[in-house]
Amino acid sequence: MIHTPLEQFSIISIVPLHWNQYYLSFTNSSLYMLLAVGLVSLLLYAVTMEGGRLVPGRWQSLVEMVYEFVVGLVSEQIGTVGRRFFPLIFTTFLFLLSTNLIGMIPYSFTATSHMVVTFGLSLSLFVGVTLIGFQTHGLHFLSFLLPKGAPLALAPLLVVLELVSYSFRAVSLGVRLFANMMAGHTLVKILSGFAWTMLSVGGVLAVASVVPFGVVLALTGLEIGVACLQAYVFTILLCIYLNDAINLH
Repeated sequence: MIHTPLEQFSIISIVPLHWNQYYLSFTNSSLYMLLAVGLVSLLLYAVTMEGGRLVPGRWQSLVEMVYEFVVGLVSEQIGTVGRRFFPLIFTTFLFLLSTNLIGMIPYSFTATSHMVVTFGLSLSLFVGVTLIGFQTHGLHFLSFLLPKGAPLALAPLLVVLELVSYSFRAVSLGVRLFANMMAGHTLVKILSGFAWTMLSVGGVLAVASVVPFGVVLALTGLEIGVACLQAYVFTILLCIYLNDAINLH
């Protein structure tokens, strides 16, 4: 049983593995990330097997809807040149969406509620986007740090500010996802614990517990929306950063 709101985020070692000073154990976080990848892969394989159906069923319609949504997102934010990055963007969106939604199942685990996961993902993508910028423009990519038309006298200050702002993308991208998922799950747990305590006392409080239970139900629906929204926000920001790296202004 979970006794505190933060205990639901505890990392539990399933297969302990230590090598010198390194901790390489297979944990519940690893398990649920693999579960998310496995379920999405199984779904995609099932609906695309033998080329898919001419008249799509419910699951195939869902996959096609998500596919067209990401295609439209890439076309709007990056343009036709961004099509070569579609597999990366599509995979990122599906991974985050599935991980967030699996975390909404009672007594499951939300891997994206840990900053080490979200920051690791955002940092990897940030480094990749930066390398794409240098590969596309060479050293001219550094002109991104000096706004067009800025006075040369302010160049040293502006370059430092733009460099800090650009580097902070890796942090903000991961922190935004981590903070929203952790805060929402914590709030739901606190209110559900409060409602259960009122119900256990009995009497008038048991009747009044209907109110916090109703709030928990509403918050659960809101959290499902937040889970989808955060996957979208992370993906669209990735598209914007790719656009800045490819279409240098």
